Amino acid sequence: MNTNFSPLFNFVVENFHGHELAIFYFANLIFAAIAYKLGFARKLPLLKSLLVYILLAIGSIIITFFSVVGYPITESLIIMSLILAIYRFRLHRERKQKSGV
Repeated sequence: MNTNFSPLFNFVVENFHGHELAIFYFANLIFAAIAYKLGFARKLPLLKSLLVYILLAIGSIIITFFSVVGYPITESLIIMSLILAIYRFRLHRERKQKSGV
């Protein structure tokens, strides 16, 4: 029985031999940063913002292990980023229409 739930995992393992961990780490880091920026970020001073992104990089190490095991973590981050991007675009468009521009 195949317990792998991630089609992206299969693709990466078949095409990028030996670099799976780095690929999943950077993909998780990028999409987690996008999701944070689109959905949760506030205006912070530079050092606090830097600390948040450093902690995000450390957290990405942890979720990378789940991606390497075969769980669909990266796919979930991609979908979350897309949904938040659509939400932000629609919110921007709605605010622009309300202001009459």
